[in-house]
Amino acid sequence: MSEHAQRKHPYYEPHLAIREVSLPAGKEWLPAASGWVMALVAKGSGYCLHSQQRTELQTGALLVLAGHARAVVRASQLGEMHVRAFNVVPARLTGLMTWGEEDALRQGAAGAGAVRTFAAASTVAMRMRELSAGDGWSGLMFRLKLLELFAEVFAMEFKEAASLQDVSDARERLRTLLKNTPPGEVVEMSVESLARRTGCTSRHLSRIFRELTGMSFRDKCAEVRMARARELLATSNSKVVEVALESGYKSLSLFNLVFTRRFGTSPGRWREKHASSDAVALRAGPRTGWQSG
Repeated sequence: MSEHAQRKHPYYEPHLAIREVSLPAGKEWLPAASGWVMALVAKGSGYCLHSQQRTELQTGALLVLAGHARAVVRASQLGEMHVRAFNVVPARLTGLMTWGEEDALRQGAAGAGAVRTFAAASTVAMRMRELSAGDGWSGLMFRLKLLELFAEVFAMEFKEAASLQDVSDARERLRTLLKNTPPGEVVEMSVESLARRTGCTSRHLSRIFRELTGMSFRDKCAEVRMARARELLATSNSKVVEVALESGYKSLSLFNLVFTRRFGTSPGRWREKHASSDAVALRAGPRTGWQSG
């Protein structure tokens, strides 16, 4: 699939999937993405150009970029450059990352942290070379290994996000809870249960929740559920009713109503426009006849 085709719907572009990029001598590549890009210089050498700075990239070096960084990779004039890269889209890791970890990534993308380089001798660069050495770049276990490598790059940020503080204030207790609990678990709680866990009234909980997240608890729950629903619609072959239940909606009719109001189209039609090629293949069933494998 071409780079242009993959970026038609950037939120649902492939992630945790290695792709190869070949650059002729002196040519450039803009590795933009909606999340993060991890790119290994598999062969040749070149430079990373970002904010009027130029960082040399030798064979075996690993480049980690925030999608918004607008950094450019340029092959050396001396020869072509081959890159093996994969994207990680945090928004597609619903239920796996806590809000604290998501916030750590947002902070990590600020300033100089948006562009990170690791020498060929570094642990993460060597690990990336090991993972991309063969041609078995598919399967759940392989994707988990890529995600683990990504987590290693941000180990310090994640460690700080996970550290528990000795807090006595309801606001700080709620902040700590949100940092260390996956959003999918939080939305299963009620305002009353959250209030009990943070030691305050439901009214006070609602107020400090809005202050910390920028929206009401109800709106945040709706946002998380809808994000989960869109992910399932775009990347799985689950029936719409199964997507509704998995996303926390108690009935298909309610899900259809809320979804249509939010996006101006039904879940089924939205899926037809945004579904990934893998999900389409799964719904189509096994290939027959002269279709290529």
